[in-house]
Amino acid sequence: MRRKPLGHPTIRTGLIALTLMLSLWYAAGTPSVLAVSLPAFQKANPALHPFMGWSSWSAIRQKVDAHIVKAQARVMVARLKKFGYDYINIDAGWNIDAGGQQEYDRYGRPVPDPKKFPGGMAPLAKWLHKRGLKLGIYLRPGLPNSVYQANDPIFGTHYTARQIVYKHLKGNTGMTKGTKSYMLNFGCPGAMAYLQSCANLYASWGVDYIKLDYVGPSYRRGRRYLGPDCRSEVAHFALALSRCGRPIWLELSYNLNFKYAAFWAKYANGWRINGDIESYKKDLTCWKNVMARFKYNAKWVPYAGPGHWNDFDSLDIGNGKHDGLTPAERQTVMIFWCIECSPLCLGADLTHLTNGDFKIITNRAAIAIDQAGHPATPLSQKTPQQVWVIHNADGSCTVAMFNLAKRPEQVSVDWRQLAMAGPTATVKDLWAERNLGTFSKRFSAKLPAHGSRLLRITPAK
Repeated sequence: MRRKPLGHPTIRTGLIALTLMLSLWYAAGTPSVLAVSLPAFQKANPALHPFMGWSSWSAIRQKVDAHIVKAQARVMVARLKKFGYDYINIDAGWNIDAGGQQEYDRYGRPVPDPKKFPGGMAPLAKWLHKRGLKLGIYLRPGLPNSVYQANDPIFGTHYTARQIVYKHLKGNTGMTKGTKSYMLNFGCPGAMAYLQSCANLYASWGVDYIKLDYVGPSYRRGRRYLGPDCRSEVAHFALALSRCGRPIWLELSYNLNFKYAAFWAKYANGWRINGDIESYKKDLTCWKNVMARFKYNAKWVPYAGPGHWNDFDSLDIGNGKHDGLTPAERQTVMIFWCIECSPLCLGADLTHLTNGDFKIITNRAAIAIDQAGHPATPLSQKTPQQVWVIHNADGSCTVAMFNLAKRPEQVSVDWRQLAMAGPTATVKDLWAERNLGTFSKRFSAKLPAHGSRLLRITPAK
């Protein structure tokens, strides 16, 4: 379905000249990567701390609408905003109507389904901003087949949709089975102009966050990558966002290829290192999906820091037994997400937030570690009994102890492993806010199956 555009943001003077210059970095028929750094993007989108908020996908899926979004936002304002949660991110479905058709304006840009979001996104963004919250939306790379077939004009140019894509690379960019799209060809200035017009439109709505999904090349499965190489579009989209006049967080998804970790860190504020956390059954998630984060995260740690963060996906805690995790597992998830400085993006239905889960997702000590932005590294991952450590500037260590086994086990940390001078150290349980005393040489605790402890260990004076 198509209708008149919701806005006509002006493309900045000199954009066409800029894109002509950028096209010199491209071979005639093969996608290439933008060969320049983006200090402007990093300045426009500092992302000094992992973001905190809520995402619609885990609990709502594509049934999301303005009424549901506002209901979630009211809970966030009333109960969670004071702890740092402030993003309301609308995932897939915001521009899909009841018949499954995606909505685009006459320039081929995604726009909201008018029945789900009467008046468009701008009024919703204004409503959220008035309450101190931020708005996020969901996008996919490439040009959809319907826009290509309609051959829509590119806003502010004489180009059309069929002129800005690689026709010979037509195929599935990771979208729903059977949905085709075309990769943008940045050898044509109209491709950059298209992305810039999209970025300007989202900025005019008041968008604060964009999740770009199905970004490849992703992890290998067998001998094939999941999706084509979208690095060119990521780089150009980051450039467009740096010029849209509004700071917009750019998050990439999903299963991104570690080979290009330095690239993701240059052109995005965050990236998903794994597949979806959701179990896609009656529960939000499952322990198996949590374990995947322990397995693959360690090598990504050096690439996380101010401006760019490893994203473990939604924090699917909030609805009690419907989370799909035991109470011990929920605490472990919160501790691991926080000690690794992952964004804390709640996936549960906040209107059914349980008191027990509320205490977990608002643990002030854990949140402070997450927002400090210094991710932990493991002492060893050879056994299910693991210790992850942050070395603090004052000589203390923040320590997370995990028992990933199926039965209760003893977990220990030795002062020599922490490179601490002296035979004794004081131990504080940060999660429980309780001093445990002074210990000689090591600290040990018996943890339940999939259980955890969060500690601060300080050399005794």
